Amino acid sequence: MASKAILFPEDKTDSRLALFERFAEQCPGPGWLLPIRKAAMARFAESGFPTTQDEDWRFTDVAPIRELAFKPVHEAPADAESLSEIRKRSLLNGLDALCLVFVDGVFVPELSDNLAEDSGVYVANLQQAFLDASDDFLKKRLAQHSQSNPYAFAALNAAYFADGAVVQISRNTEAKRLIRLIFAASGFEEGRTASPRNLLVVESGASSTIVEEYLGLGKSATWTNAVSEFAVDEGALVEHVKVQDESLGSFHTAGISARLGRGCRFRSHSFAFGARLSRNNIQAKLDGEGLECVLNGLYLLQGEQLADHHMVVEHAQPRCESHEYFNGILDGRSRGVFHGRILVRPQAQKTNAKQTNKNLLISEQAAVNTKPQLEIHAADVKCTHGATIGQMDEEAIFYLQARGIPLPAARRMLMRAFAEEIVERIEHKTLRDRLAQAVWNRFEKSE
Repeated sequence: MASKAILFPEDKTDSRLALFERFAEQCPGPGWLLPIRKAAMARFAESGFPTTQDEDWRFTDVAPIRELAFKPVHEAPADAESLSEIRKRSLLNGLDALCLVFVDGVFVPELSDNLAEDSGVYVANLQQAFLDASDDFLKKRLAQHSQSNPYAFAALNAAYFADGAVVQISRNTEAKRLIRLIFAASGFEEGRTASPRNLLVVESGASSTIVEEYLGLGKSATWTNAVSEFAVDEGALVEHVKVQDESLGSFHTAGISARLGRGCRFRSHSFAFGARLSRNNIQAKLDGEGLECVLNGLYLLQGEQLADHHMVVEHAQPRCESHEYFNGILDGRSRGVFHGRILVRPQAQKTNAKQTNKNLLISEQAAVNTKPQLEIHAADVKCTHGATIGQMDEEAIFYLQARGIPLPAARRMLMRAFAEEIVERIEHKTLRDRLAQAVWNRFEKSE
């Protein structure tokens, strides 16, 4: 069997540089992007892929990604517009929303909705935004995540992104339609790597609900390496839902970076169902007084899946609240990893922060590594954290069986109740109902 190419082989420096230079030359975009790409590539080349020797990656071995035949993509497959089943494959099929569809990280207009601009609401793919928006706006906002973050995959994304979504909700505007971004991995080719970069700006007093969906169309070992950057200004309201349901042979790494302004309200919900290996890095900087941030997530794993959630919530200003709730249900030989860190700066007095991770193990082979963490440098705060790992409550199962409910149905009912702790925190009713149904359908199909 032919050996697989490695992105940064130690003895092939010229090859790796040639690959990057060729991509940077072919990928469209303004000239000011090239220095950003080169700087990001230099940072990644210096750090390389993380290993289990790194504390933040101790329980997640990315060797399968490192050994993948790396084929960065700057254009969609030639017949991408023929993939008319993409929306039907989505767990949220039929949802009333303004929808952008990307295949292998590149926008496909034939599968997307008409992006005529509503009053105060701008939604476009990144390449179109380069033509529409001023350079100053994009230079100020785009690719800031990787420049200040040691997360290696964010730097790699900054080097290799070709497209993504740009959302701008103008000051005091309510985006009445749900904004839906679908990212489909074609699975046409082993090692095909998509690097979508999303920029989501919600200005002062504005509000919006934004959905990111990641799904797989084929069984090949592909890689999605995504970054979403949120800028939420003073008094804005944002609800964000991310659903990852890629094929079980694929890899998914993602960074979510949110800079939150005074008095805003930011709620982000993450649902991890697919991929052989997935990693979500979430960073939220509470950069204004009196704001609220909720990070909420559910991971349902089976077989040999591994899902890793790593987050840092930085309280940088006084009188802010943050709440993180993540639940996992694990079957087979799957593994879950949770590392949550609440960082309270000295000036962030009157902080109220809570972090909870709960895990339900369905099989004896499933395992979880969890590490909730507090780092507090202020005196007047209220911070709590906790984690639980356990199996199904036998007394509750017996109670249900005693009332005539068969064992499989009783187990599904308990799992559903455990999952709904997370789903019920979604404020958008239609989204909440659709995701609750999707979770229940998954339990119904399982043995």
